[in-house]
Amino acid sequence: MLGVGFGPANIALAIAIEEARQDGMMPPCDVRFLEGQTDPEWQGGMLLTGSDIQHNPARDLATLRNPRSHYTFINYLHLSGRLLDHLNVPGEFPLRRDYAGYIRWARGHFDHLVDYGQKVATVAVTEHEGERVYEVNTVSGARYLTRCLVAGPGRTPYVPEPFASVDDDRIFHFTEYLYRVEALPEPPGTVVVIGGSQSSVEILLDLSRRFPDSRVLNYVRSFGLRLKDTSPFSEEGFFPAFTEYYFAASRPSKAVLDAYMRPTNYSSADGDVLRELYLDIYEQKLKGRQHVFVSGNRLVRSVDVRPDAVTLTVAEVNTGLVDQVDADLVVLATGFRDLGPGVRQEPLPGFLTGIAEHVVFDGGYPSITADYQVETPSAPPLFLNGLCETTHGIGDSGSFSLLSLRTAAIQRRLATFARAAPRQLDRLGERP
Repeated sequence: MLGVGFGPANIALAIAIEEARQDGMMPPCDVRFLEGQTDPEWQGGMLLTGSDIQHNPARDLATLRNPRSHYTFINYLHLSGRLLDHLNVPGEFPLRRDYAGYIRWARGHFDHLVDYGQKVATVAVTEHEGERVYEVNTVSGARYLTRCLVAGPGRTPYVPEPFASVDDDRIFHFTEYLYRVEALPEPPGTVVVIGGSQSSVEILLDLSRRFPDSRVLNYVRSFGLRLKDTSPFSEEGFFPAFTEYYFAASRPSKAVLDAYMRPTNYSSADGDVLRELYLDIYEQKLKGRQHVFVSGNRLVRSVDVRPDAVTLTVAEVNTGLVDQVDADLVVLATGFRDLGPGVRQEPLPGFLTGIAEHVVFDGGYPSITADYQVETPSAPPLFLNGLCETTHGIGDSGSFSLLSLRTAAIQRRLATFARAAPRQLDRLGERP
């Protein structure tokens, strides 16, 4: 098996495989992972001071699948000597920086299975010793062969028009936020943040404190910044039973369910950061020095890149009034692409384009089984680890919520394929 990407999804899979081997539930097989970064940091561009993970910490890399696992978040805290301190922290959820340390710790146990700095360029189906296998080529020129591929690269950032047609370093996706602002030679005059998500609000708070003399403008298409739906009844969308229900639903029914579940994870923010931002802006007004502004019902119509500024043409969606704004930076808190035929979607992750002819599509959506295997009648087994929200529902979003249970399902199928394999390939990969 070859896994593409070694973020939380495939780290959890590596853990599941290791523990299945220990329990005698996984036959011997070669396992390798490719990671494009040389030293990856989970959500490194968004490790903002005070930001939290927004989910119960027990929904980690292993607990739901195996509460006794060595790789639980609680065990990480215990081994780090911080368990009591953490339990005494006055917050509902763990700090994002704490969870990033946990991911780094878990990842380190499997460094011997990972080739870092190997960004996948292409995937093709080829013949090797009389059987069909995947040939995976990386940007650096490495070549790998595998009987089974598990794609867990994370979702593709969504960059909407008119920004998608512009190539300028001053316009960037929020996943690059900290890297970009910490590299600035001087504070920017004006920063524009596009979007109304949790990330958008966190960035507004950070900009407000990091650059107190800068003007910070936030544009959202809805009336204002919206409160996330955190009802425990809605949160049951992150239960395995909902995943099964959603998977069996028709495409029109899925659309209805998506509309209901969307505020639990998208285009909305938690109450704590919304209250913090509103109070921050109110206090700025009291001081007569407001420098953070949230404007609803706004849509960016065009972008003009000049040497001295990025000029945005911004329309009020109800009145039609148009304004022009000059910005030094534009941060796109615009989310990610899902799989499918829509404007915000892509048929497959880009590096899998070369095998699209082997994939069965249903109305523009890749056909995927309940255990996350893509239907590829003329190609070896292919799994998508963390990319199946349009077929499996909100629990398969970028959230950790069902991550460990998903990897359990993939691991069981991998075990089935490993038992059926007639022999080991002569060589899993050819490395530079």
